[in-house]
Amino acid sequence: MSESKGSALETFATFLLGAATGFVLGILFAPASGKETRKKIKEEVIKTGEKAKEGYEKITKEAEKGIKVVKEKTQEGIEAIKEYLDKKKDDLPKKHRDIPE
Repeated sequence: MSESKGSALETFATFLLGAATGFVLGILFAPASGKETRKKIKEEVIKTGEKAKEGYEKITKEAEKGIKVVKEKTQEGIEAIKEYLDKKKDDLPKKHRDIPE
């Protein structure tokens, strides 16, 4: 599960980096005044930051869900082990009585 989260994060980061790089290069080589170019770059940086924040929030929520599932499964395992040990503990006196002296 952690590998897929890492891969998703890496893919998302790579996508954002590529999109930002393509946009900046496109703006820098497009015929426009310096003021217009800076304005476009600033707007795109804001948009990219918002997309990055949304992606981070989505990945965080998915990770929290995964952690919750792991905690629940761990608790179920602990309860099963406790039940097993309690049963074996209860069976121990019975077996002790069955041992011939």
